[in-house]
Amino acid sequence: MTRTPSVNDVLLRLLFAGLATGIAVWNLWLASQHPLWPAAMVMAACVWIVASARWPGLWLFVLPSALPLANLSPWSGWLIFDEFDLMVAGSIAAEFAMLAWAGTPDRAAPGPQAHATPLRRFGVPCVIALGGLGLVGLWRGLSDAGAASGGLFQGYTDALNSVRVIKPLLYTLLMLPLLRHALRDAASTAVAIRRLTHGMLLGLGVVLLAVLWERAAQPGWLDFISPYRTVALFWEMHVGGAAIDSYLALATPFVAWALWSARSAPRWGCVAILAWLTEYACLTTFSRGVYVAILAPLVALGVYFARRGPRSETGQAPFEGRAAANTALLVLMLAQAIWVLDIGSFMASRVGSSEHDLRSRLAHWHHGIGLLHDRSDWLLGIGLGRFPAHYSAEAPDGELPGAVMSGIGPSGSLVRISGPRSRAALGGQYGMTQRVPLDAPPPLTARFDVRSMHGARLRLSVCEMHLLFERRCDEAALQATPTSGAWQSVTAVLDGPRLSTGAWYAPRTGVFSVSVLGAGTQAEFDHLSLMDASGREQLQNGDFSQRTAHWFPIAQGHYLPWHIDNLYLEVLIERGLTGLALLLLLLVAAAWNLAFGPARTLAIAPFLLASLTGAMTLGLVSSTLDVPRVALLLFLLVLFSLLLKRG
Repeated sequence: MTRTPSVNDVLLRLLFAGLATGIAVWNLWLASQHPLWPAAMVMAACVWIVASARWPGLWLFVLPSALPLANLSPWSGWLIFDEFDLMVAGSIAAEFAMLAWAGTPDRAAPGPQAHATPLRRFGVPCVIALGGLGLVGLWRGLSDAGAASGGLFQGYTDALNSVRVIKPLLYTLLMLPLLRHALRDAASTAVAIRRLTHGMLLGLGVVLLAVLWERAAQPGWLDFISPYRTVALFWEMHVGGAAIDSYLALATPFVAWALWSARSAPRWGCVAILAWLTEYACLTTFSRGVYVAILAPLVALGVYFARRGPRSETGQAPFEGRAAANTALLVLMLAQAIWVLDIGSFMASRVGSSEHDLRSRLAHWHHGIGLLHDRSDWLLGIGLGRFPAHYSAEAPDGELPGAVMSGIGPSGSLVRISGPRSRAALGGQYGMTQRVPLDAPPPLTARFDVRSMHGARLRLSVCEMHLLFERRCDEAALQATPTSGAWQSVTAVLDGPRLSTGAWYAPRTGVFSVSVLGAGTQAEFDHLSLMDASGREQLQNGDFSQRTAHWFPIAQGHYLPWHIDNLYLEVLIERGLTGLALLLLLLVAAAWNLAFGPARTLAIAPFLLASLTGAMTLGLVSSTLDVPRVALLLFLLVLFSLLLKRG
């Protein structure tokens, strides 16, 4: 018999329909503003919304798997939004549309585990409260920043950085009813777990392929002496940070799940290769925090399953020889760890400097806490996304190494590049870059118009480079003479070794960079051109008519102003004690549900717990929430763990 919809059902459907419409309109508008392919992005956004509506729940697989790829910031020039926003917003809009069309299912009759523990029941209001506090932090951040120019091309010290930081939390709040629907009963829960785990594994596979390419193209697969740290496709690390560290801490336990759940030798073999490559990626970050954050939860998992025995939810027995295969894999991974971390490796020098690094980090944390001046700062924080602006202005030795701003001059668009405020040693450590081919016939000749009120020393270069570490460069250094507002035309020939495109299976990428070397100086640029020997132009948007589309700022070596390097201090400084308390309660509620609550009997529970534990451990020495893609993944796994139960 068909149930007559109640007034609450009708109102809920209208709410879902309104949310779906509003989010879809915003999503299509954002796609239409894409710096490179607005028409194509609008079409892709429409196709994705339709596909998400056609296959509800697909987002739980697609978003984790597409996360490493859905960011083109080095080419688009966007820092506040990226292509991943289009995917997330499109998924949410489609899911709300389907809920509005089909309605929410009837509530199941109470079962023996239908009543959640008080701690788990407290988690959902905690998420909502954290979201409400986030809106307060957004208001405080926007008020603190004031007006900012640049439109969607704003940077980390501008007003829209508050929007960049709050995005993951807002997306998570919108996903709350979607996840409740996806985990509504036992059958739906099994499908949701399968989609999430497979999406995590596919996304990790993409990261590992990027790591293999990056290592082959830059230092070499077996070069563990050069001071080169893997970053893969996490372009957010153009100002340092721990994006890949946090991602690996969250994703690695899913490889352990795949190994544990493999019930055939071929499948186990494929996952074993994935595990070995994951270890390689973790080791080549040369991050001590990653080593601890991943190793500790995995050891705990090993002890747990050693005591529990080789059982599974399906009752299937492991394939013959499984124990021997596990032992062989463990020996192989230990051998790889010893090889990478031997006495002559880059990691050995990092271990030797641990005491000095700890003192520096403690001082950094002390200066960060010093940004909290009054009771409202301690209670609510200084505002979302405001750490870089405040730290660079107030902390000793915390100034930014430079800045890049686009603007409009009397003759049209231009870009302004600044050096450090006062510390000459930071000169040249922040530049405006663009991806260029490495196979252009030399010499490369740069031509541009420049003006500088007090004069400026400039460096121009084209380097074999992925993101943070230069390999070989052709470069030129010159002096822009002081002018009283008049433009001067400059030509510079870049000189240096012959650059190489690398092996066919790991082609290198080239990066053109412009930076200001001196302290307290800046220069304005227009009509920037880079010609090869045949007269072909290598740059796009050299007249900056599209703002800074195609251009991407990159820092070198000095990253303190952008990150506090501690998840909990990061929350305290920008969201206050209230935000820190809510986040800790949320994390504890999710962990409690996995360890002692209704989710504890599910096979995925210990692996989700290991994932969250790894992220929480890494948070002691790394920031997480200032990287929207990874922050969204963390919030998604926390919310999934909180709502998970056996139906």
